[in-house]
Amino acid sequence: MDPELKKILEDAKAAQRSLARVDAAQRSAGLGAIAERLSAARAEVLAANAEDLARATDLDAAMTDRLRLTPARLDGVVAAVRAVRDAPDPLAEERFMTQRPNGLRVFRRRVPLGVIAVVFEARPNVTVEAAALTLRSGNAVVLRGGKEAARSNAALADVVRAGLVDAGLPAEVVGFVRDLARERVVELLGATGLVDLAIPRGGASLMRLVDAHARVPVVRHGAGVCHLYVDAAADPAMAESIAFNAKVQRPGVCNAMETLLVHADIAPEALPRIARRWAEAGVSMRVDPRGAEVLGAAGVAFEPATDEDWDREFLSLTAAVRVVPSFDEAVRHIDAHGTQHTAAIVTQDAQAAERFLASVEASCVLWNASTRFNDGGELGLGAEMGISTSRMHAFGPMGARELTAEKFVVRGDGQVRG
Repeated sequence: MDPELKKILEDAKAAQRSLARVDAAQRSAGLGAIAERLSAARAEVLAANAEDLARATDLDAAMTDRLRLTPARLDGVVAAVRAVRDAPDPLAEERFMTQRPNGLRVFRRRVPLGVIAVVFEARPNVTVEAAALTLRSGNAVVLRGGKEAARSNAALADVVRAGLVDAGLPAEVVGFVRDLARERVVELLGATGLVDLAIPRGGASLMRLVDAHARVPVVRHGAGVCHLYVDAAADPAMAESIAFNAKVQRPGVCNAMETLLVHADIAPEALPRIARRWAEAGVSMRVDPRGAEVLGAAGVAFEPATDEDWDREFLSLTAAVRVVPSFDEAVRHIDAHGTQHTAAIVTQDAQAAERFLASVEASCVLWNASTRFNDGGELGLGAEMGISTSRMHAFGPMGARELTAEKFVVRGDGQVRG
C-alpha cells in the first residue's frame, strides 16, 4: 500500500477511537463549526469549483451538472450540515429487547461502524455531507473523489478539517486522499483491518472496479434506472405533473425517472398529455410499438425504442416509454430492468398502490409522488451518504443512523451460567 494512504487510514482509525468516546454535544459543536467555516469560505470554494468546471471540457451534461456548485447549492450544503447537527444522535439509541428468566436484561445499543472509505465521482457536495454524517455517527471517513472535482473537493476537505479543529476534535477523522491514481482506489477497497466499510458512488466503470478488487465490506450506490408506472386508475393530470417533475426537474441525477410505463387502458388519454408537456421541455422519447400507436395518432414526435433503452440510465432529457397491458406486466418490467433504486406508481386505486409498494424491488417505492423524493434530505435524514442499491447493510438513502450497527448490552446482578 502507498505509504501516504496507509498513514491517512491509520490516523483515521486512531482518531475514530477517540471520536467514539466524545459526547453528542461536542460532535454537534463540530458540525456547527464546519457550517460556520463553509459559510466563511464561500468565495474560495466557488472559485475552486469554477477552476474544475473550466477544465472539465470532456464531461457530458449530467456530469457537469453534478460537478457544478452554485451559491444556492453551497447554501444547501451548509443547511444540510446544520440539519445533521440538529438531528437525533444515533449513538444515544438503546432499545430494550427482553428480560430473561434468570433476570438478565438484554438491550441493543447503536455503535459506529469504524472507518468508512467513500469513493465518488463528480459531486463535491459528497465531501461535506459524508464528513457530516460520519461525524454525527461517531465514524471516521476517508474520502477519495474523482479528478474532475479535485480542486473543489480539496478546498471543501480543508474547510471541514479546519472546522473540526475549531471544535477541539481531531482533523484526522476526515481523511482526504489527494492522489488521484487508480491504484489508490484499489488499495482502499482492499484495506482489510483499516477500512470497515467502503461506499462507492459512481457509474458502471467504478462498480466494475469494485467487483474486481473489493476485499472490505461494500455498500453499493449504483445506477438509477428509475421507473414511473401510470396505472389504469391514475388521475391523468396528476400523472402529467409527476412525470414532468420526475424527468425534467433535474434529469442528470440518479433519482430522475428514466422509464415511463403506462397502462393500456389509460394510455390514449394520459400518454399524449405527458408527451406534449415533455416535448415543450425538450424531452425526446424512445417508445415501444404500442406507445408509438398512441403517440402517432396524437401527432406527437418520438423515436422507436431499442432493447437497450429499457436498461439505460439516460441522465438527460431522454426517456424510454412503454405501454403495458396490465399491472402485473408493469411490475415484471421493473423487476427485469430496474436497478433496485426507485419506482413510483400513480393511481387512485389504493389496493393497486399497496400491491405495488409491497411487491416492487426498489430501495424506495412511492405512491402518487415523484421519484425525485428518493433523497436523504427530502426524506428527513438531513443529508445522505448516497442511495444504497444493496440490501446489506442498508437499502435506500443512508443517513447517520445507517452508518451504525447494534451491539448487545446485557445488565445483570451476579448471574452465572450453569
